Amino acid sequence: MRISFLLEAEDIARFHAALARAERLADCMDECEVVDTAKEALNTLPLASAPRYVRQRLVCVQQMILMLEDEAWCLPAAERREVLRTLIYFADPEDLIPDDVVVIGLLDDAIMLELLLRSLRHVIDAYVDFCTYRRDLQAAAVTPERLQLSTLLARRRDALRERMRRRIARMESVRRIAQAP
Repeated sequence: MRISFLLEAEDIARFHAALARAERLADCMDECEVVDTAKEALNTLPLASAPRYVRQRLVCVQQMILMLEDEAWCLPAAERREVLRTLIYFADPEDLIPDDVVVIGLLDDAIMLELLLRSLRHVIDAYVDFCTYRRDLQAAAVTPERLQLSTLLARRRDALRERMRRRIARMESVRRIAQAP
């Protein structure tokens, strides 16, 4: 069964207010605390009983945590802030619907993740492509020369970051055109 709904401007404003609250909480947290809090939330939330649509979005939360911790990817600061912003909301136990409310407690998290993941789509895609390239490169190297492997990986990372930025800029340009009077 497919259920869809339309979020009105007022509904989105509520989510933005909740996100702003979470961001204020994060002002006193460093990146490691945000990541640790998100990991703790993943480990303690009732995920086994969570609906599939929630679990699907939580896979992206796991990818974002891995992305932040991946030294070879070394996500640039601007994109890093956006990923952290998403994790902050997810890890906030006092969001719009308390997470421990059976069945619907994670609904607001799933909606917010869906909204935020749309803006992070190109960042996540680039990281997934980077991981695939790294895995393929390592598998193909019978006797990998570390320097050559690192150089190839760095070149691919830089190319993927450039692609990511072009796609984000194009998406923002389309959004501005759509919002113009």
